[in-house]
Amino acid sequence: MYPPDLADRVAVRSLVRLWLNAIAGVALGGVTAVSALLFTVVALLLLASAHVLGRWGSSLRTAVDGGALALTELELRRIIRFHGRLHTDVLFPQRCRWYLGMRWTIGLLGVGVVLFLTLCVVVAGSMFSAWIMNGSWGLIENSERVNGRLLAQAALPGMLLIFVAVVGVAGVGSLERWFVIQVLGRQSERLLHQRVAELTSSRDHVVDAIDDERRRIERDLHDGIQQQLVAVGMLIGRARRADEPDKERELLAQAHAASQVAISELREVANRVYPIALDHAGLHAAIETMAQRASVPIRLTYELTERLRPAVETAIYFVISEAVTNATKHATPRLVEVTVTHQRFERALATITDDGLGGADPAGTGLSGLARRVAAMDGTLNVDSPVGGPTVVTASVPCG
Repeated sequence: MYPPDLADRVAVRSLVRLWLNAIAGVALGGVTAVSALLFTVVALLLLASAHVLGRWGSSLRTAVDGGALALTELELRRIIRFHGRLHTDVLFPQRCRWYLGMRWTIGLLGVGVVLFLTLCVVVAGSMFSAWIMNGSWGLIENSERVNGRLLAQAALPGMLLIFVAVVGVAGVGSLERWFVIQVLGRQSERLLHQRVAELTSSRDHVVDAIDDERRRIERDLHDGIQQQLVAVGMLIGRARRADEPDKERELLAQAHAASQVAISELREVANRVYPIALDHAGLHAAIETMAQRASVPIRLTYELTERLRPAVETAIYFVISEAVTNATKHATPRLVEVTVTHQRFERALATITDDGLGGADPAGTGLSGLARRVAAMDGTLNVDSPVGGPTVVTASVPCG
């Protein structure tokens, strides 16, 4: 325990240190507010023109989202450094753009408070120095001497103005932190209600996705493998009833070929249920195997250096597989580009781009099922498919 007088001095020094941190943070926030304002204007112009630029429009939107995430991350580091710790939810580009679009007003308010405090200090210092040196204070009248009476008259309003400016600096710092918490931060009650709603929705999405998957598997088995096995049985029956050995051998050869087709289709169905390569070799090898089997050329760019959680790898794999399958069936592309890379805040990003006809419906059975699967992982799925192409499917999934 400190002695009372020493404890008071420590408390004062701590308070002064906190205030100096606050004024440094507010001043720096004024600089970054200009960047936020410029980014907001440029982002609005780019997003407004993105829909007419086709493939370049998707690249512009990706660049705008990346810039919003980067600037928001810098703002969070500044606020944590100068105004105290805080906890935020996972950052999404839309929320970051909204935050930057409003934050610059607080930054300019901070610039005004800092300039007002600077003006108060300069004026007070000028008057005091003029009185000490028996000079004149040119801001009032060049001929009027600064004396003790003038100082006494200006002391009370001057101290009040300086106090307002000092408190204003701390107030702007607290306002910045409050605004971040409201827009991006975690509040226990709000987060609890939001999380319950998300989990309820995710549970419904998982149930729907499982039902859709069961129906697809049943359809594949009934329409494909079952018909092949019926054909094999019929060929074997005809071979048993054949009178000529040559005819019997021909029918058995056809039955053998049909059984190989059934085995191949069964292997494909099992691979669509869960690719075994994910367990043995990981996501990279599974995507490469899928690309080799695809009927359209696939250019793969894989930038992850470590294995992801099995659930994350499975979700990303099925997004890529379904997107490639949809493009092959409906868009007749010449090339499909698949990119898997890291994203900020411990997220994995998968982007599938094809140069086909476009016009994919995000509400369709396949894409909506993918959206539910990704949402169950707290991820997001975006589909940009203007008529005429290109189609860009983007999935962002948390790695942690």
